[in-house]
Amino acid sequence: MAKRVIVTGGAGFIGSHVADALVARGHEVAVLDALNTGERGNVPTKATFYQADITDPAAVRRVFAEVRPHWVDHHAAQISVPESTKDPVADAQANVVGSLAVLEAARETGVEHFVFASTGGALYGDPEKMPSDEETPIAPLAPYGAAKAAVEVYLGMYARTWGMRTLALRYANVYGPRQSPHGEAGVVAIFAARMLSGANSTIFGDGEQQRDFVYVDDVALANVLAFERGLTGSYNVGTGVAASVNEVTRLLVRHAGFGGQVLHAAERPGEVRRIALDASRLRRAVGWEPSVSLDEGLRRTVAFFREKARAGPRSPHA
Repeated sequence: MAKRVIVTGGAGFIGSHVADALVARGHEVAVLDALNTGERGNVPTKATFYQADITDPAAVRRVFAEVRPHWVDHHAAQISVPESTKDPVADAQANVVGSLAVLEAARETGVEHFVFASTGGALYGDPEKMPSDEETPIAPLAPYGAAKAAVEVYLGMYARTWGMRTLALRYANVYGPRQSPHGEAGVVAIFAARMLSGANSTIFGDGEQQRDFVYVDDVALANVLAFERGLTGSYNVGTGVAASVNEVTRLLVRHAGFGGQVLHAAERPGEVRRIALDASRLRRAVGWEPSVSLDEGLRRTVAFFREKARAGPRSPHA
């Protein structure tokens, strides 16, 4: 049965892919996005768009009152770990207080199911167990991870107190088409865009820090399956395999045909050294498996940025 769904942050990187996947399954999608970092062209043509900021509770309530959604997929956020360490208050304003505004609007309009884009990459810190499952102690190294953990506590409270079905999907390092190459978040997008333009790229630290890189289409499918199967609680979304930043850089160099330099700079505070996520719980629950290999995903991502560069800054939604 088709559902009305609000996707916050649905003009952004991951949120727009989730919106696409929900539209493809026949659901009625409304996108709520402030366009601070998202792009209007990322919104599916069959979705309704509302420009609103989650830090404005009145604006959020107005959108929810008009749409009356059955489901909410909450992706709107401050997404940069380094920025969160520079300004923890601003990070909490967006990622904790903003999330509460969305949760309250959802409660007031009787939302059935609330899915939250959390983080495994920043939630567990530098864990002893690899790959890390959902029982791994929460020990973030940056305000970004602490804020996501706080929202997960609120999700549990809303479930216990008001009976809302709530779910946190703890993402690994998501990459793929539409990721912003600007700012300090998203090493794959930043490096792909710079290499294609012929500019040098800079690795912070020695490059041997390891991440679990999961392709965005696989993450979008995890969201859709979670809604359709009514999942609640917390689930990791990752490949279970850690790849070093140096390894990813070498693959990007090959796919981009880059002949310039890769430089190194001082390591940034708040970043974990090594993380990979065990998604066995999600696999058992809904049969989800990552289907795109790192090499193939990087090839697709470079191809996207190459085409975007050819088309110019106003390339249409694809």
